[in-house]
Amino acid sequence: MSTTELAWFKSSHSGSSGDDCVEVAIAEQAVHVRDSKDISRSAFLVGREGWRSFVRFVGHA
Repeated sequence: MSTTELAWFKSSHSGSSGDDCVEVAIAEQAVHVRDSKDISRSAFLVGREGWRSFVRFVGHA
């Protein structure tokens, strides 16, 4: 699956100005993460369990 076929979304905490945002797309095997200001750059992939751990961690920060 190419990154153009993914359903990308920004965090609800992203400001309306679009600064310093990341976008994520959840796929079957991994979560794709990219810089929303430069989508031409490669996304990086995080395993689904690693992503769950990250979200739990930042949710308690």
